[in-house]
Amino acid sequence: MSTQALFNVAVVGATGAVGEQILKLLAERNFPIKSLKLLSSARSAGSKISFRGQELTVEEATPESFEGVDIALFSAGGDVSKALIPLAVRHGAVCIDNTNAYRMDPETPLVVPEVNIDKISEHKGIIANPNCSTIQMVAALKPLYDRFGISRIIVSTYQAVSGAGAKAINEMLRQSKEVLAGNPANPDILPVGSLPVKHQIAFNAIPQIDKFQDNGFTLEEMKMIRETKKIMGDDSIEVTATCVRIPVVYGHSESVYVELKSDFDIGEVKSLLADAPGIALVDDPDTQSYPLATDAAGKNEVFVGRVRRDLSNPRALNLWIVSDNLLKGAAWNAVQIAEYIAIPQA
Repeated sequence: MSTQALFNVAVVGATGAVGEQILKLLAERNFPIKSLKLLSSARSAGSKISFRGQELTVEEATPESFEGVDIALFSAGGDVSKALIPLAVRHGAVCIDNTNAYRMDPETPLVVPEVNIDKISEHKGIIANPNCSTIQMVAALKPLYDRFGISRIIVSTYQAVSGAGAKAINEMLRQSKEVLAGNPANPDILPVGSLPVKHQIAFNAIPQIDKFQDNGFTLEEMKMIRETKKIMGDDSIEVTATCVRIPVVYGHSESVYVELKSDFDIGEVKSLLADAPGIALVDDPDTQSYPLATDAAGKNEVFVGRVRRDLSNPRALNLWIVSDNLLKGAAWNAVQIAEYIAIPQA
């Protein structure tokens, strides 16, 4: 990456799981940074983080933190984004938000670079990062949408506990030890919802991610439905989702049924996926090769496999899509957007 322009960058939520990945990517990608501010809650302020060989001190995020900042990457929760992003924009920063705060705001582009990179130019100071489970699905479906059109999507997700934060990871690991020792699991964290009821995640599957809505769907499922339409720019696509938390640390997996608008050749479908930016096709039944969460963890790509024509609908496909929810599902998507802003486009 080469450019003469350098940028004053702020990372809000620098001590969180996504913030850590953002910092790692900024360093690995040699992002053109003039100065870097690491911001967090008052609780984490004062801690030290190493970046490019320098030890930086984490500061508490305040309205004054964004003076002189060119690009701010937010991953500290929706309430923080709602409180601080308008102030950061007022200071002149372009904010890339990894929360649900602005995703469905009609004035805010909702961007997956492999799908709708052109929308970045429409920003008014804020660019939203979609939900992790939405990102990997639309990235995989975009080449099929462009070639054949899409009329309907049915998705079931198998989502890693890291999507609920470090406390959820620790709970799964603790419960696993307790259950293997013959002791009660004592759930305390999952599911994250409006009720105090909690369920065991170790050796289990919880069909609830986020709070239930009045229509019986969870907020996570509604995010996938609404965000898919907005990112694709097509409200006519019928989308339904069932989102499930499973005892995997990193990597969301998805079973996707997609109805196309025109007939297709399965070989062409696989070629389109293999050639698509950011997509890795892993699909060889003869060698039992298909995407696995354990293989996707730590990688930026979206992995697609189990590609097959549906038996009941000749214009429908079944796919298996896997990606690291902290990378392409969050940090990498945000850094891609930041690079597009920072690096002059040919």
